[in-house]
Amino acid sequence: AVTGVLRAMAEYTLREMMTIAAARQIRDKDIVFCGTGISMLAAMAAKHISAPGSVIFFETGAIDSLLAEVPLAVADPRVMHWTSVNGSLADAFAFMQNPTTGRQVVGIMGAAQIDRYGNLNSTVIGDYFRPRVRLSGSGGACDVASFVGRTIIFMQHEKRKFVNRLDYLTSPGWLQGAGRRKQAGLAAGGPSVVITIMAVMAFDDTTREMYLMAVFPGISPAQVLDQMEFKVDISRAQTFAPPSAAELAILREKCDPQRLILG
Repeated sequence: AVTGVLRAMAEYTLREMMTIAAARQIRDKDIVFCGTGISMLAAMAAKHISAPGSVIFFETGAIDSLLAEVPLAVADPRVMHWTSVNGSLADAFAFMQNPTTGRQVVGIMGAAQIDRYGNLNSTVIGDYFRPRVRLSGSGGACDVASFVGRTIIFMQHEKRKFVNRLDYLTSPGWLQGAGRRKQAGLAAGGPSVVITIMAVMAFDDTTREMYLMAVFPGISPAQVLDQMEFKVDISRAQTFAPPSAAELAILREKCDPQRLILG
């Protein structure tokens, strides 16, 4: 299914494509709550490319980190280099849940399963009491999904990941669709896009159902649907603009010159 994308590997890798796709979703003045790996790299790239006024912070309490070098984890001491605030886990989550600052926060997340409304499972595969696989669980993911202004989700693109029904609801997306987050007493936020190695999905403003927003070069909408249990609207799908030379130069030379995350 990814044959078309692989033809472009000489110019950019799939990881670089996904990173730039996420970076383009981050706006100036956004407050970006990110974890380890590609989400951290996307936040760094956005700050250098299109959102210089964005602020990056981590659950370990580092707010507005300089990030002269890419940290390997959220507990890496480099996340606390030249910060505005070096706080605690409690400070980070209080900042995220504050009614004023929380609305400006963009959370970057991942999971084992996702459904058509962007609800996530990172707890178990199979029955909760007799699971086939026990996963890492929520951590702070449920808090992020519940309280921040919007979320960006990274997913592997496989049928077993894009499922009709989650085995367990770890983190709320749009729940059962339009108006259900508000009914549940959750913040006005919710998932904005889902980024995979094949495409970028978004959510309809009215129904809150997932739809295909853009396919990566060399990928067809049919190939995207073939790797999902549920069908999505493909009528709005465009071809995603690949990373520019300038974007790739910043990503490779400024953000991760040692290729610690890019590989």
